[in-house]
Amino acid sequence: MSEKKQLTSADIRATYWRSTFLLGSFNFERMQSMGFCVSMIPTIKRLYSRKEDQAAALKRHLEFFNAQPWVGSAIMGVTAAIDDAAISGVKVGLMGSLAGVGDPIFWETLRPVLAAGLAISGSILDPLLFFIGINLCRALTRWYGFKYSYQKGTEIVSDMGGGRLQKVTQGASILGLFVMGSLVSKWTSINIPFELSRYKT
Repeated sequence: MSEKKQLTSADIRATYWRSTFLLGSFNFERMQSMGFCVSMIPTIKRLYSRKEDQAAALKRHLEFFNAQPWVGSAIMGVTAAIDDAAISGVKVGLMGSLAGVGDPIFWETLRPVLAAGLAISGSILDPLLFFIGINLCRALTRWYGFKYSYQKGTEIVSDMGGGRLQKVTQGASILGLFVMGSLVSKWTSINIPFELSRYKT
């Protein structure tokens, strides 16, 4: 590739929509690598005009890949920005870092808090509202994660340095505990029978 080509809005949208099915071909040998590779096809076609270069890029993206699915789109954005032979090391470095943020924020905080907050009212619409709410968060996280990381490129690595990710994760965990504590104190009641006896001497 003689000169750096830029993705069009259509390429970004195509990669984003394909990334929705990142877990569609999950397997225990390479985890999400097939979904990652399929998601990157529009990007690869834009960046590489020669079939040999496209084949080499596809082969790179079939290497082991496993990340929290929502924040995995940020890794796709970085990959789209600097797709070359050095991207494998960047991907490996970002996988663990972003999974360490995505899992506590989304799986351990957002989902239980949203589910508990809705389920407590007992409405039949609560499962539908949960489904809409959680998927809206998922779609926005993946869309803006991809766009931000594509614009920043390798600068996202320095953005994640200095303990910023740990602070975000810790803040989300504290917020989740605070909300769950509020829910418990509001909707939980404990009756303790207490009697005072009076003795005559």
